[in-house]
Amino acid sequence: MELLSPDLLWPIIGAIVASAIIGAEREYRASPAGLRTHILVGFSCCLLMLSAVHQMAWLNDAPVEVVRIDPVRMAHGILTGIGFLCGGVIFREGFNVRGLTTAASLWMTATLGILFGIGFYELAIFAAAATVLVLAAVTITDRRAPQQRIVHLKARYRRSQAIALSDFGSLLADHKLRSITIDQSMNDDIVEYGAIAHGYSESRAERLAASLSGDPNVTGFEIRPQQA
Repeated sequence: MELLSPDLLWPIIGAIVASAIIGAEREYRASPAGLRTHILVGFSCCLLMLSAVHQMAWLNDAPVEVVRIDPVRMAHGILTGIGFLCGGVIFREGFNVRGLTTAASLWMTATLGILFGIGFYELAIFAAAATVLVLAAVTITDRRAPQQRIVHLKARYRRSQAIALSDFGSLLADHKLRSITIDQSMNDDIVEYGAIAHGYSESRAERLAASLSGDPNVTGFEIRPQQA
């Protein structure tokens, strides 16, 4: 089988282009896996499926009656291996888990490579376009879709001037933050309150920060929104 045969060339080109578009979007968002990773995933999956589909081309010495072409087994092996790669881009930062969207885009890129490899061009092109739209829609949903944003708060007071735990909860409520949990701890002469609360917004965080900054009994505070 010739290398420049359309049966080989077009699937490879399609897989590389689709993977590059998805990888470029992930690269733009500084994701753990970017342009090169996505291209390599889509390209390798396409090559493996091409080798499975055109199995007769490299088993020319084997009797025809004993050759069993089963591309589904190759696809199953590819997706199993991709699962390990996807797990490597998911990591935790404090209370936040990052990389889930990138892992899903790698999984989708592998699927596109498989579809191009078996010659299912219509579905592959549609899936690539839909994937880009979904990834691009993140910007729109972040700005306009209603969200229940969570914030992690810490405030430290002097022991002799510390407010009560209920008063700290009231302080959050005054700034329209609905506390999920509130805990407290003491170290030397410092009492620290920690809370996880619903209703975070930049404007509410600024007002709360101004209130805490203006309290002479507050020795320090942290306002850390949970990342999506």
